[in-house]
Amino acid sequence: MSDPDRIPAAQLPPGTVGRAGKWAVGNRDGEYFAVSRRCRHQLADLSKGSLDENGCLVCPWHQARYDVRSGAMVEGPRGLLGYHGPTPGYTQLVRGYAQVLKLKVKKVLRRGDDVVVE
Repeated sequence: MSDPDRIPAAQLPPGTVGRAGKWAVGNRDGEYFAVSRRCRHQLADLSKGSLDENGCLVCPWHQARYDVRSGAMVEGPRGLLGYHGPTPGYTQLVRGYAQVLKLKVKKVLRRGDDVVVE
């Protein structure tokens, strides 16, 4: 029986993000992290996101950026629904409520060949 809160470390080379149960799990240059999977903007699956050059988790839909250490949104979304582009005012609104509704952050450990969310 597999543990839903674990992922093989081989599936998480540096600079990647994957899924372990309800968590988006990633590897920031050898430092593993786990945050809740749903973007605070439109609930995109953050396990399908990417890491930027600063180690922030980037939403796959509208490129909202999250600090994986705190769960805080550091840059608001760049779009709405199917539109991708500037959304003055709306982006600030989303970023405002995302400061209150941060992503949950969990401790992650390497156990043998697996990365485990505690």
